[in-house]
Amino acid sequence: MLHCITGAAGFIGFHLARRLLERGDEVVGVDCLNEYYNPALKMARLAELGIGSGAGEWGVEIPSSRYGKLTFLRLSLENRAGMEGLFASRRFDRVCNLAAQAGVRYSLVNPRAYLESNITGFLNVLECCRETSTSHLVYASSSSVYGLDAVRPSSTHDRADHPMSMYAATKRANELMAHTYSHLYGLPTTGLRFFTVYGPWGRPDMAYFKFAQAILKGQPIDVYNNGDMQRDFTYIDDVVEGILRVIDRIPGPDPSWDPGHADASGSSAPYKLYNLGNSAPERLSDFIAALESALGKKAVRTYLPMQPGDVQATCADVTDLERDFDWRPHTRIEEGLRRFAQWYIAYHASARHAGKD
Repeated sequence: MLHCITGAAGFIGFHLARRLLERGDEVVGVDCLNEYYNPALKMARLAELGIGSGAGEWGVEIPSSRYGKLTFLRLSLENRAGMEGLFASRRFDRVCNLAAQAGVRYSLVNPRAYLESNITGFLNVLECCRETSTSHLVYASSSSVYGLDAVRPSSTHDRADHPMSMYAATKRANELMAHTYSHLYGLPTTGLRFFTVYGPWGRPDMAYFKFAQAILKGQPIDVYNNGDMQRDFTYIDDVVEGILRVIDRIPGPDPSWDPGHADASGSSAPYKLYNLGNSAPERLSDFIAALESALGKKAVRTYLPMQPGDVQATCADVTDLERDFDWRPHTRIEEGLRRFAQWYIAYHASARHAGKD
């Protein structure tokens, strides 16, 4: 089976590509390697996949030296001609769109970046899938779409119409755009609302990554809303397992869907939404304590008020995921942070030895 993964040098994309390759599938990875965070980490992920330094060159396909069924292409989703050329040269069985301009707080500073990558770029993905009759498009959404909606746990059956950041607004727009293509063209699409993904090879802009860096350096960590926050932290291996199960099941129209009592998670079109979260929110103070234990060092905490665009709590209702796939995320926070801490210490020790840290 031939997969296209956009955002293949990103946190989730890297892990997904590796799992697909290990099970024998063929992967074409796409990433623009932008500088939202240090591209050296993205290049290190690609190196783990056997992609050499040539990955930095635009528009050149680089084969993996480790996985014979992997090639990588540096390409922006906004590049319409480049995307059309890629899809014309392949017939992808599955497309997994994980590329996006990430970050809630950065969207307050540079909102246009989100329109270009998350709206224009996603439109190009949809058009390419439509033109080449892709059998299933899976795409990353976010728990951020729930915004001001106060019902917990958050359910895909409920409306999500009050985003609190441009990032969240673009992710909700992606869901609506996908539905339009499912309805008009019969393109099967599945959106996955990720809940605070963490683990080895993670994103440096995420709180747990920043916390680890500061704790090990003896620097204070910023704890927002005076620590009165909860997050549904979801370990990366659980997220990838969920994606794999979803990729392999192509959604169809729901014959019982009633527009008079519309269920937001499905449609009369081949369209589906799922939450992908641990369904077990952790208090921020407990999360920090578990990270301290994993790192073997105490944190110095600076308590600050809530930041614009943040929500006080997240919690995923994963009833549909469990019903349709007989599975739900299960990794406990202590185990997930232990694995992250082991990777983090080893990775930065290696980077310092190589003079890159």
